[in-house]
Amino acid sequence: MKNPIRHNTGPPHNKSHRLSFTDEERADPELAPHIHKAEKAAEKLDEAKSRLPTKKVIQKERVFDEVQTKPRARLYFEEVHKPKPPTKLRHATMTLPARALLAQTHRQLRQAEQENVGVEAAHRSEQAGETGIRSVRSIHRSNQLRTYRTTAHLEKKADRANINALYKKTIRDNPSLASNPISRWQQKRAIKRRYAIAKAGKRARQGKQAAETTSRAARKTAKAAERTTAFAVRHWKPVLVILGVAMMIMLVMNAMSSCSLMMQGGMDVVVSTSYTAEDEDILAAEAYYVGLENGLQQEINDIESSYPGCDEYRYDLAEIGHNPFELISYLTALYMDFAVAEVKEPMNSLFERQYTLTVTETVEVRNRTETDETGADVEVPYDYVILNVVLTNYGLPEIVAADLDTEKLELYAVYMQTQGNKPYLFEDDIYANPGPYTDYQIPPDALTDENFAALIAEAEKYLGYPYVWGGSKPSTSFDCSGYVCWVLNNSGLYPIRRTNAQGIFNQSTPIAPSEAKAGDIIFFTGARAAKVGHPVTHVGFYVGDNMMLHCASGGVQYASITTPYWTKNFYAFGRLDY
Repeated sequence: MKNPIRHNTGPPHNKSHRLSFTDEERADPELAPHIHKAEKAAEKLDEAKSRLPTKKVIQKERVFDEVQTKPRARLYFEEVHKPKPPTKLRHATMTLPARALLAQTHRQLRQAEQENVGVEAAHRSEQAGETGIRSVRSIHRSNQLRTYRTTAHLEKKADRANINALYKKTIRDNPSLASNPISRWQQKRAIKRRYAIAKAGKRARQGKQAAETTSRAARKTAKAAERTTAFAVRHWKPVLVILGVAMMIMLVMNAMSSCSLMMQGGMDVVVSTSYTAEDEDILAAEAYYVGLENGLQQEINDIESSYPGCDEYRYDLAEIGHNPFELISYLTALYMDFAVAEVKEPMNSLFERQYTLTVTETVEVRNRTETDETGADVEVPYDYVILNVVLTNYGLPEIVAADLDTEKLELYAVYMQTQGNKPYLFEDDIYANPGPYTDYQIPPDALTDENFAALIAEAEKYLGYPYVWGGSKPSTSFDCSGYVCWVLNNSGLYPIRRTNAQGIFNQSTPIAPSEAKAGDIIFFTGARAAKVGHPVTHVGFYVGDNMMLHCASGGVQYASITTPYWTKNFYAFGRLDY
């Protein structure tokens, strides 16, 4: 494939790396914004380079004299950028012996100034002068470096814009490369490497030097080849045997080398897609976040004691909880190898953005019947106080999308797909998805119940919808309780405010498993996810025959409740008054 990188041919301050695109590519609405961004970044870089100081240096090149038919040397001036000033100003202005001598002089003057006020004053003035000179030099050097710093910063931005444009072009031309996050990540890494190699290509002068070196080597090789050929002609039989043995060795070595490269590449992929923090820190970070959620749940549990005297408490509560892999993938993409102490504050900020709890008071004027002094019943107005408690869970994916740049977001997607190559960390998570069924057929005799038939008709509309934390309607998709609440409301069977799994359980009448029938609600708990005073963590519809319809990590689907996982986490059956 033709290298799309080209170099400007103007003065040195304009030599930035630009990409070449066809008119068709520039007109493509998918590529145009990225091409425009890359070109704007290159223009800003060119402008910054134009402000770099330059100098003229003498260069020499060989030209061919047609009259004398032989090469000759020609000198010319080339304008190049001045090198960046030294890192430390004092190293460039004073040698080490000079600095030692100056320090010794100051020590001697400090000893003498205790005996002579005039010496002390002169010494202080001299030190102040040195300090002033150093300050002036420091300011001057800072101004010198500012242009270099700006140029370096803009060059990095231009490189990122170029790589992104190349990536978008590659994905457009090869859609199969975007099939999954790992493929996209590997493709971007390959593009970065190719871009770096192209950008670091040799200059023309270096190319000429290399050509001359190659020419000399070729002449020596040609002479050696002549001698080798003559020997081979004289001893052709032994040469054939040696060549055959050498070919076998080369094949074996090549196979071993290929296996080594494959193993190295495989190990590189595994390491690059794995969580980098220690398991202890990962589990501690998850436990800390669960602790924050426990505190929020306890705050909700204490609402009625914290706000006493209200006539009614209305709850509209989203599910409290998160996918632990989302949390750890986010932390790893953002901080790579982390210790739990380092990410507590970021997790506090994440938690505050994920959950919003609002408590508002509404007062309605209502009438109640009272008996007056004459014994007659009269209607008396009074204030009816309603406390509205609303919990919103925005979900970690939405926050992650706003927090991470494009590169870190792709890395987050890779970690989510591979589960950081550590799926064992959260095996006991209640939102795991064992035993999914998407094509289960409800027994016909169960549909003779009109209420159950209406429930299933609404519930099956959303088969295959993805699991989304805090989701409570088709436009956002669902979490487990959001799905149950939506189906109950929209099937017309049971009006229920948006609440979590515990809230649904609180409105149900518990029943024995032997009495459960199609249309009842089934509830689960989990040691890791359960909260204080909030044991119910998952909910679904029981459809009979040891099957349920629910929304878990794999989306809305049927599942058997007899698997070891669901059997272990079973909490209760409940029945609503349809």
